[in-house]
Amino acid sequence: MNWVAWKMLTGNRGKYVAIIMGVMFGAFLIAQQASVFCGLMLLTTSQIKDIEGAEIWVMDKNMQYVDDIKPMSDNELWRVRGVEGVDWAVRLYKGITRARLEEGTFQQIIMIGLDDATMVGAPREILVGSIDDLRRPDAVIMDEAGFHQLWPGEPFAAGKVFEMNDRRAVVVGVCKSRKTFMTFPIIYTRYSQAVSFVPMERKVLSFILANPSPGISAEEVCRRIEAQTDLQAQTRDKFTWTTIWYYFRKTGIPFNFFTTVLLGFIVGAAICGQTFYMFTLENLRQFGALKAMGARNLQLVRMIVLQALTVGFVGFGLGVGSVALLFGEFIMRKTDKLAFYMPWQVVAITGGSILLMVLFSAMFSIWKVIRLEPAVVFKG
Repeated sequence: MNWVAWKMLTGNRGKYVAIIMGVMFGAFLIAQQASVFCGLMLLTTSQIKDIEGAEIWVMDKNMQYVDDIKPMSDNELWRVRGVEGVDWAVRLYKGITRARLEEGTFQQIIMIGLDDATMVGAPREILVGSIDDLRRPDAVIMDEAGFHQLWPGEPFAAGKVFEMNDRRAVVVGVCKSRKTFMTFPIIYTRYSQAVSFVPMERKVLSFILANPSPGISAEEVCRRIEAQTDLQAQTRDKFTWTTIWYYFRKTGIPFNFFTTVLLGFIVGAAICGQTFYMFTLENLRQFGALKAMGARNLQLVRMIVLQALTVGFVGFGLGVGSVALLFGEFIMRKTDKLAFYMPWQVVAITGGSILLMVLFSAMFSIWKVIRLEPAVVFKG
């Protein structure tokens, strides 16, 4: 019976391809939009991932995500260092400032101020210069995307000069960093230098980076810090998810992408369902003949389900494979402007959606075949 089902499915090549294309379109749209959504969510946490070397992030208790900067007093650093279980703790500045270029234009810039002594959180991959160059006066290291944005077409080189807060800043190096959600250039400098590049404030400390003592979990140290200092302390992974969930709950990004994914599901189901139903109508005489020869309804239902699953499997493979090749390999290699990330969860969600799509489409055919009278084969 399985062989008969396969021959019936592929007997009309045109309709078989039409069903496959409907499923493929739905799988393509669902996988592509879900992957772009995941890519955007990763951009919101790129700087948490770039700042390595510390397991614990300490911040103001009302901070909601990584860019929701609420400055703290420098005294909080000593309070955190005094918590039992904290191996070490250092300062980190993070903020957005305005740079004035030599030609008189202005550009918003993300500035990271690293602890002067330890340089914890410094970029790992330096293309020009070295981290030690940050110890020079007015020195900053800029990310490669930012360098291209400010000086397009020019080769990477140290010595570029611009101003922040009427103070001279000298680019002493170029580094690699992940793309950010706001796509501003990123500069790294020493903490003491960073606070001079921004307008004077009473509180300037953005974060405290800390590590637990050997033998104590980071989660336990976070609980102790929160209990003793009234600050918020999170592990690096938890802070990443806190930021993602903020954008998920507080912005319209998820709803917009969900709408597109739902549209892909509906359009794919409509195309697949209509074509599959027409395919069943054209093969009613064959189903009637099988019934007349003694085939039970359950066997016919199994045939239709097998046909639907075959169509779903082929369409799913073609759709997801096309997204992975076109966006994951081709476009991502040609440009860095696309936010795209396809984890296994996207593949699983797409597969589940396609399964629902083809089973839903098959329901109408099943209902038609179950009600079919074998005598239809003898009608003219």
